[in-house]
Amino acid sequence: MFEIDSSINSEIIYNYNTVNNIEVLDSTNVSYDFFFRNFMLPNIPCIIQNCCTNWKCSKLWIIDAKNLNISYLQEKYGLDSVFVYNCKEKYYNSQKYKTIKFKDYLSGPKNDDISTSFPRSEYLKNWHLKLNHCDDNFYEVPIFFASDWLNEFYIENTNDDYRFVYMGPNETWTPFHADVFNSYSWSVNVFGRKKWLLFPPGEEEYIKDEFGNLPYDLMPDGSTPADCISNSKYFEVIQHSGEAIFVPSGWHHEVWNLSDTISVNHNWINGCNIQNMYDALLSNLCDIKKEIKDCSDMEDFDQHCQIMLNTLFGMDFQIFYEFLKFIATKRIEMIKDESVRVLFHGYVVGINHILFDLKAIKKILESFMNLEEIKLLKYFSTVDKSPQMLLREIILVLESL
Repeated sequence: MFEIDSSINSEIIYNYNTVNNIEVLDSTNVSYDFFFRNFMLPNIPCIIQNCCTNWKCSKLWIIDAKNLNISYLQEKYGLDSVFVYNCKEKYYNSQKYKTIKFKDYLSGPKNDDISTSFPRSEYLKNWHLKLNHCDDNFYEVPIFFASDWLNEFYIENTNDDYRFVYMGPNETWTPFHADVFNSYSWSVNVFGRKKWLLFPPGEEEYIKDEFGNLPYDLMPDGSTPADCISNSKYFEVIQHSGEAIFVPSGWHHEVWNLSDTISVNHNWINGCNIQNMYDALLSNLCDIKKEIKDCSDMEDFDQHCQIMLNTLFGMDFQIFYEFLKFIATKRIEMIKDESVRVLFHGYVVGINHILFDLKAIKKILESFMNLEEIKLLKYFSTVDKSPQMLLREIILVLESL
């Protein structure tokens, strides 16, 4: 079970001025409540050691500290289609990619002067391995990251998820960015080492160019930070094999592999950062309206804005509300019936955590239901349970306890 103390206040005040280093925790002597209070709620990153000792992939995918079990990987997953990014070829603000079979990725050309299992400069990213092999329990979600509304919703309601495997050789990398939906992310190195540059929210403003654009690459040579970040507060972290890194909402980051590396990653949302997701949703909609304000007199302008929002942000108001409604409905059911408190990864959520979740959704709904779009969009006039009705239901449940 993962649980929090009943005294935890859901009101969050972020203060990054007091963050002077990235703390390293040991999973064997840290409680969920401690992580929740000191890192997740205040939105502060950390490293957690000993996170994948008992994972099947730590035994089946790896021969020893320097060698991967390539024959096993090829036989088990070789026919999977994967996205492979060329880290030496920029494509807009990302890298050019191709879709190939996993077995073809493993058999690609290697660096002659370096011992490696992976093709030079090619980084396999965003592999939905668990989604493709749902019965393959090659890893376990660390309990610290168990409160995961995003995957709870997507796994049950769509054919998609935000659970990924990454694989790549030394000097492959991911450009400077903040995570999708302003979500949290966690990443466990099953094999190898990574270097992270982490920027507290707001610090990215100091490294924008004259046009307001963020840089593509902060470490052009893979080792030395560029001069443009000298006026920003940031943290450089080396993540070793067996360690998890917690990347909070809005922390921009760039990541480099320092050796052959395999990691398991999740993006996730919960009651601690749902406000950050909501703020990002509104901010993106505001930007869209400004961009196409000349079309504001057109018929169904607000609906067109929602289509653009879904394209650019990955979610619109309808999906966001369905997401909130799904989690709220499940949490209300959990209060009434303890047998349904087991989540998709096998952990049981505690009653104080359930109440925390409902209070967080209540706060969002109190704002969301008063937005002008809720009155204008067709979906909200036909939905089976309106935001106002859902809010009343949550209030009644909370008041009854």
